[in-house]
Amino acid sequence: MSRYFPSPAECGHHVIFGCVAIRTYAGDHLQLSLVDIPAEGVVDWHSHVNEQMGMMISGRATFHIGEEERELGPGDFYCIPGGVRHKVVPVGGAGQALDIFYPVREEYK
Repeated sequence: MSRYFPSPAECGHHVIFGCVAIRTYAGDHLQLSLVDIPAEGVVDWHSHVNEQMGMMISGRATFHIGEEERELGPGDFYCIPGGVRHKVVPVGGAGQALDIFYPVREEYK
């Protein structure tokens, strides 16, 4: 086990919103979450106190954040302040995104 190079087995593994798989790893203050959104998957409307920023890694998805909506693709960033409702819907197939949370989401460890 290495604090600096976690193996997939040392990460958290969860399924959210029915069929969306996430792999997470938390440090002392930040948490990464690699999100695999299948073509039929939707990260439905929700909010949390944690600030969330991220980037689309592959595929395309429509992000609904507060009152705004935008289709994002690989390399595009997003920022979701704590307490703001948001939803993510894949476009044209599966997608993958990397989320960063502050503070750590204990339920995803």
